[in-house]
Amino acid sequence: MISLYFHPRSKKIASLLLGLIRIQGGASSFVSHNTKSALFSHSKNLLTYPNRAFFGASSDNNSNMSDEVAAAKAAAVQYKSSDADGAGPETVFDNILSGKWPSDKVYEDDTVLAFRDINPQAPVHIIVIPKHRDGLTKLSNARNDQEGILGHLMFVAQSVGKKECPDGFRIVINDGEHGAQSVYHLHLHVVGGRQMGWPPG
Repeated sequence: MISLYFHPRSKKIASLLLGLIRIQGGASSFVSHNTKSALFSHSKNLLTYPNRAFFGASSDNNSNMSDEVAAAKAAAVQYKSSDADGAGPETVFDNILSGKWPSDKVYEDDTVLAFRDINPQAPVHIIVIPKHRDGLTKLSNARNDQEGILGHLMFVAQSVGKKECPDGFRIVINDGEHGAQSVYHLHLHVVGGRQMGWPPG
């Protein structure tokens, strides 16, 4: 038996998100099908498990973990079957960088973009990516000449984390299938706004 507690803030956010989906309806030019699905999924989680969004605890962690692992395995298959030039398949980040898909941007310069994750795993969850992938499909593919961009990504991540999470934050990089990487464009997760647990997974 799961005891539900409907946090007022969770209910308000969920209602706003669901309202946006209903209002937009079929207006795919404003809200894509994938975005609406993600918003609906996150809204359900807020209504059913408000502690997951604000305190990081819920009874469906195992289900969420298996979903992420399944997505990572599928992405690994797609990556391995893509062109052998090391560029990797197109990703969701290509659509964000081109402006085809909207993003909640928190930082941008000539080489790096940082934006809020559409499916946050904590009150603060920001993605930091290089604008030009240049073979950086994953961290383990980094070349010697890419030390500069790797350092800059980390510097931007800590700068964003320090600003958004003054009490501390976590930086995560998933690498490859066993690292549960689901998007083959190097990216750093900046996660915080609550107490992190250990070990991470």
